[in-house]
Amino acid sequence: MNLGPTELIIILVIVIVLFGVGRISKIAGEMGSGIRAFKEGLRGDEEDDEVKKEESKPEETMDKP
Repeated sequence: MNLGPTELIIILVIVIVLFGVGRISKIAGEMGSGIRAFKEGLRGDEEDDEVKKEESKPEETMDKP
Protein backbone atom coordinates (compact mmCIF):
# COMPACT_ATOMS: atom_id res chain seq x y z
CA MET A 1 0.00 0.00 0.00
CA ASN A 2 1.69 3.14 -1.25
CA LEU A 3 0.30 6.46 0.02
CA GLY A 4 1.22 9.56 -1.93
CA PRO A 5 1.09 13.16 -0.74
CA THR A 6 -2.43 13.67 -2.08
CA GLU A 7 -3.81 10.73 -0.13
CA LEU A 8 -2.06 11.87 3.06
CA ILE A 9 -3.54 15.38 2.71
CA ILE A 10 -7.02 13.92 2.23
CA ILE A 11 -6.61 11.73 5.33
CA LEU A 12 -5.36 14.73 7.34
CA VAL A 13 -8.37 16.83 6.29
CA ILE A 14 -10.79 14.04 7.24
CA VAL A 15 -9.14 13.66 10.67
CA ILE A 16 -9.33 17.42 11.28
CA VAL A 17 -13.01 17.49 10.29
CA LEU A 18 -13.85 14.52 12.53
CA PHE A 19 -11.94 15.54 15.65
CA GLY A 20 -11.40 19.29 15.34
CA VAL A 21 -8.17 21.23 15.71
CA GLY A 22 -8.49 21.74 19.47
CA ARG A 23 -8.96 18.08 20.24
CA ILE A 24 -6.07 17.04 17.97
CA SER A 25 -3.71 19.50 19.67
CA LYS A 26 -4.83 18.22 23.09
CA ILE A 27 -4.19 14.61 22.06
CA ALA A 28 -0.78 15.55 20.60
CA GLY A 29 0.15 17.36 23.82
CA GLU A 30 -0.82 14.36 25.92
CA MET A 31 1.21 12.06 23.68
CA GLY A 32 4.21 14.38 23.97
CA SER A 33 4.04 14.48 27.76
CA GLY A 34 3.67 10.70 27.84
CA ILE A 35 6.74 10.21 25.66
CA ARG A 36 8.68 12.71 27.80
CA ALA A 37 7.73 10.85 30.99
CA PHE A 38 8.74 7.55 29.39
CA LYS A 39 12.17 8.93 28.44
CA GLU A 40 12.67 10.36 31.93
CA GLY A 41 11.77 6.95 33.35
CA LEU A 42 14.38 5.31 31.17
CA ARG A 43 17.00 7.83 32.26
CA GLY A 44 16.06 7.22 35.88
CA ASP A 45 16.55 3.48 35.45
CA GLU A 46 19.97 4.03 33.86
CA GLU A 47 21.00 6.31 36.74
CA ASP A 48 19.79 3.73 39.27
CA ASP A 49 21.83 1.03 37.51
CA GLU A 50 24.95 3.21 37.62
CA VAL A 51 24.47 3.90 41.33
CA LYS A 52 24.04 0.18 42.03
CA LYS A 53 27.23 -0.63 40.08
CA GLU A 54 29.19 1.99 42.03
CA GLU A 55 27.85 0.68 45.34
CA SER A 56 28.73 -2.90 44.50
CA LYS A 57 32.37 -2.09 43.68
CA PRO A 58 34.75 -3.04 46.49
CA GLU A 59 36.31 -0.13 48.29
CA GLU A 60 39.96 0.39 47.46
CA THR A 61 42.16 1.31 50.38
CA MET A 62 44.81 3.96 50.20
CA ASP A 63 47.13 1.99 52.57
CA LYS A 64 49.42 0.42 49.97
CA PRO A 65 53.04 -0.15 51.04
